[in-house]
Amino acid sequence: MPKMKTKRSAAKRFSLTANGKVKYKKMNLRHILTKKSSKRKRKLRKAGFVASGPIYQIKKRLLPYG
Repeated sequence: MPKMKTKRSAAKRFSLTANGKVKYKKMNLRHILTKKSSKRKRKLRKAGFVASGPIYQIKKRLLPYG
């Protein structure tokens, strides 16, 4: 059976932690930052973690070798 291909768009957006969680960068921190509060921008800087529901699909289908 041939190798599975990694979805490159997913590989650029998600990364796996040592414990098997899926980490991603939060959106809404690129432009139009003046109307966003400092608290909101500060919270957006931190990494987000995918909820337990779609983790299986991301690991199995999008990042098979991740």
